[in-house]
Amino acid sequence: MILYNSLGQTRQEFIPFNGNKVNMYTCGPTVYHYAHIGNLRTYIMEDVLEKYLRFAGYDVKRVMNITDVGHLTSDADTGEDKMLKGAKREHKTVLEIAKFYTDAFFSDCEKLNIKRPDVVEPATNCIDEFIHMIEVLLDKGYAYIAGGNVYFDTSKLDEYYVFGNMNEDDLAVGVRDSVEEDENKKNKADFVLWFTKSKFDDQELKWDSPWGIGYPGWHIECSCISNKHNGEYLDIHCGGIDNAFPHHTNEIAQSEAFLGHKWCKYWFHVLHLNDNTGKMSKSKGDFLTVSLLESKGYNPLVYRMFCLQSHYRKPLTFSYESLDNTAKAYDKLIKKISKLSKEGTPDLESAKPYIDSFNDALGNDINTSLGITCVYDVLKAELDDATKLYLINEFDKVLSLNLTAEQEEKALADNNGTENPLNAEVEELIAQRTAARAAKDWAKADAIRDKLKEMKVVIKDTKDGIEWHFE
Repeated sequence: MILYNSLGQTRQEFIPFNGNKVNMYTCGPTVYHYAHIGNLRTYIMEDVLEKYLRFAGYDVKRVMNITDVGHLTSDADTGEDKMLKGAKREHKTVLEIAKFYTDAFFSDCEKLNIKRPDVVEPATNCIDEFIHMIEVLLDKGYAYIAGGNVYFDTSKLDEYYVFGNMNEDDLAVGVRDSVEEDENKKNKADFVLWFTKSKFDDQELKWDSPWGIGYPGWHIECSCISNKHNGEYLDIHCGGIDNAFPHHTNEIAQSEAFLGHKWCKYWFHVLHLNDNTGKMSKSKGDFLTVSLLESKGYNPLVYRMFCLQSHYRKPLTFSYESLDNTAKAYDKLIKKISKLSKEGTPDLESAKPYIDSFNDALGNDINTSLGITCVYDVLKAELDDATKLYLINEFDKVLSLNLTAEQEEKALADNNGTENPLNAEVEELIAQRTAARAAKDWAKADAIRDKLKEMKVVIKDTKDGIEWHFE
């Protein structure tokens, strides 16, 4: 498998630290508002990467944080905390905002067939881990205290701008935007590890620490959460390209200073989704969400296909015209697949060259556009319908476009409602999920939910109990 590694800016063979085991970390959302579809492009492409790694035989553990404290409105550690800003906007507590928008984020992910990571950790769960890492950095001389805050000292590093596409002289106070300089910093690129009450007296979430009552900086969160769940060696770290600097740059600095060795081998960055005004951003006011697309009649999976038609390392420009074209292509594709007969047994020997082609496409730096082309190639091929359906189902383990959904619906309709033998299995799985949730066995509950989703089952919690139906 070949991946483009942002660290070194070259295409490289993907070789994990430990055989076929892959430790994967993806930066999660700051849950102060809905995710816009530009954010979700990144999560879609990370989802494809994870699913392809599994498809290719790797044992993947994917970890993601939820930022519910510490992310300020400026990369220069200035401005208001985004969570506090959201709470003020909606006259709620920070924790209420975090819960609401975390749930909204995962609801959007479910609509887009984005798999929930194996571990999801809110930053507010890990205060002790943040404090420990900061203490070690202070003891090692990589951090200092000034003005009541704890800063990372970038001058102690042999190399700080590790992604190689940034010029220190071109950076205004170490950040992209023009901001007022923090006079407590020894060097303009230094960044805050811990804020104290001397900085933000109105901060809602604060904790006691050796340096005073305060809260963590944004960058320390991902380093600690990855170290907690992935261990000292991380195979691949993912995120949007706007996180490369300063967030990921700072993660590398503090993680390697803390650990004393190289930390992450591969960096996977997804480029921006743009509209006709430039990069999509919540700061513009109105922004495009999955719910907005649904209100206009679009299937969220049409947006997923729209993203997969372009390479993740190319900027993608959104327009409704382009989305309409994708919707037409998606509908035609689904209808073609729905006409395939389910009778017969697939010819696995004949299928092998098409599996190889799909591996060649996705194994070549996650070329999803060629992956979709593989689906069309199968439909045009001199293969029997059973083999075609087998191949399309295999490809859809990665593409996750519900390509055979109409096939499943047709089969279920043939079983005529209550006569459907799947009903009893679904009822039993729902009962097991309910029991797991009551026992707070979230891993088992999530696994059952994923199984139900594979069966095209939609479940809904109501005041009268759980309702369900097939998609």
